[in-house]
Amino acid sequence: MSSAIEQKKQIVEEIAGKLRDSVSTIIVDYRGLNVAEVTELRKKLREANVEFKVYKNTLTRRAVEQVELTELNDVLTGPNAIAFSTEDVVAPAKILSEFAKEHEALEIKAGVIEGNIATLEEIKAIAELPSREGLLSMLLSVLQAPMRNFALAAKAVADQKEEQGA
Repeated sequence: MSSAIEQKKQIVEEIAGKLRDSVSTIIVDYRGLNVAEVTELRKKLREANVEFKVYKNTLTRRAVEQVELTELNDVLTGPNAIAFSTEDVVAPAKILSEFAKEHEALEIKAGVIEGNIATLEEIKAIAELPSREGLLSMLLSVLQAPMRNFALAAKAVADQKEEQGA
């Protein structure tokens, strides 16, 4: 009997550790998805280095209490799966939101973004953000603009002087 209790304690510790270490955690209700759809979702999440696990709600509640995120207890009903990301804040929200648009059975319930409880609206707002690569390319474009404008102005002046000299 005590080995079963020990296993459950280990699972609670595992969940609590993942909640602490993750920069983004999203809880979804996957009821209504078939095996092929869940497999497709897992593949997309795995490609983005997002872990997607199903835990018993009672064990998840204990872990949530351990890391002081008890506001999540309200959404821990029914069949839930949790997406954990330790690297990218946006990736789980973006992948799950896009998948939910294609598959109405997937319901995003709540999440934790950098240690703070996130509502469904906040998760959707984060999902609308461009990817890290997109943000970096925007930044690079902004940084290059002054130099590009200076080069164009210098070329225009040089062309004008050349026309006046000819």
